Amino acid sequence: MLNTAESLRVEKEAKDVWKECLSLIKENVPNITYNTWFLPIKPSDFLGNTLKVFVPNNFFIEWIEQHYNTLIKNTVAQVLGHEGKLLYVILEEKEHEAEPEKNTLPDRKPVITEAAEPQKEFESCLITKYTFDNFIKGEGNQLARAAAYAVGDSPGSTSFNPLFIYGGVGLGKTHLIHAIGNKILERAPEKRVIYISSDAFTVEFVEAIQSNTVNDFSSFYKSMDALIIDDIQFLVGKEKTQDLFFHIFNTLHQSGKQIILSSDRPPKDLKGLSDRLVSRFLWGLQTDIQPPDLETRTAILKNKSESYGINLSREIVEYIAHNITSNIRELEGCLVKLLANASLTSRDIDFELVKKTVREVSTNKQVNISIELITKVVCEYFELEENKLREKNRRKEVVLARQIAMYLAKQLTKSSLKTIGLHFGGRDHSTVIHAQTSVEEAAKTDFKMKEMLDSIKSKIELSVA
Repeated sequence: MLNTAESLRVEKEAKDVWKECLSLIKENVPNITYNTWFLPIKPSDFLGNTLKVFVPNNFFIEWIEQHYNTLIKNTVAQVLGHEGKLLYVILEEKEHEAEPEKNTLPDRKPVITEAAEPQKEFESCLITKYTFDNFIKGEGNQLARAAAYAVGDSPGSTSFNPLFIYGGVGLGKTHLIHAIGNKILERAPEKRVIYISSDAFTVEFVEAIQSNTVNDFSSFYKSMDALIIDDIQFLVGKEKTQDLFFHIFNTLHQSGKQIILSSDRPPKDLKGLSDRLVSRFLWGLQTDIQPPDLETRTAILKNKSESYGINLSREIVEYIAHNITSNIRELEGCLVKLLANASLTSRDIDFELVKKTVREVSTNKQVNISIELITKVVCEYFELEENKLREKNRRKEVVLARQIAMYLAKQLTKSSLKTIGLHFGGRDHSTVIHAQTSVEEAAKTDFKMKEMLDSIKSKIELSVA
């Protein structure tokens, strides 16, 4: 049995040895590989000539042994000598440690459970202010909130896997899925939880292809305890991304890990998404969020105004709640605009100012316009299937429709050139710039083009009215 002084010495030696190993490993692997697979490994102590290290889960062991076994063996031998070995220990939420079996590379390592400090080797990307405590319950979100809370309380242990939450723009889907992630980490800080939008997931995947690190990219997400993906509908038409996500989904689900997804529509309505993905989305629970009723809108306004430190009269709150009915985002946007108007004009919040602000907000429909909606309206106008705009199709009417859709996406949304290009079959941002220039130039000289653009814009605006 080591005394305190000896234990401190062994711990210091273990840290120094592993630090030296990491410096050698870093020279032989790409940065993304080093950050994903080696930085999370933490040194513990020595068992004879064996360096004992902690890893987040069993998946790490399998992946490292399959892909980097030789590199690790050579590195450990270089630092500790030919007798040196490495022993993996898996961290879990338990307060005991099983006796380690005698084991060395390349054989399967024992699973040893041990309480430990959380390992923070990546960003969860969760918005911490989105919690269940400040999510206003209402009739339209009651089931979704109850299911989300159950998942946050026991991730991977309910029948709600995956949990698929769908509904229109600005109804609280994003708030709710962030709340799940925050709840999981509140109960178990060592859990590996990550939030990402499907757009960002696709961009990362494209970058992984370019840097030849797809395996590391895939394995990083497979190592999660809870994977939260927002706006899954934007995977529609992106076949390679869908294929990769299918395999990530399978690995996580088979391992009992939690998957949480949000969308603007139910799985069966995600045309252009592979049947095998849709079928998996149906394995768990699909629940929708409806637009908030008057009571819920009123409660949201009261809660939000109090958080800003202002006290609105009951009449003003009810007036706003009666007139802004479409979604929570527009409701909160109206309140923010009201406060800004009052501050900029140095006047009290009275009914005249409230009415003026409500009129401005209710006529500003751009916040509800998405690339998906623009694509849908343009394809209906040209009588084309939406997938045609994502394919490598050079037919004249398809090219024209695609260019107009890209142009309107840039004009009517806040999406970046890169994001717009990804929505239309992963095209480069230069293609979007070319489309924008072409349509603008044509509209200056061609009356029919201008008439066509005006007609399509009107249809889009009517769709969000």
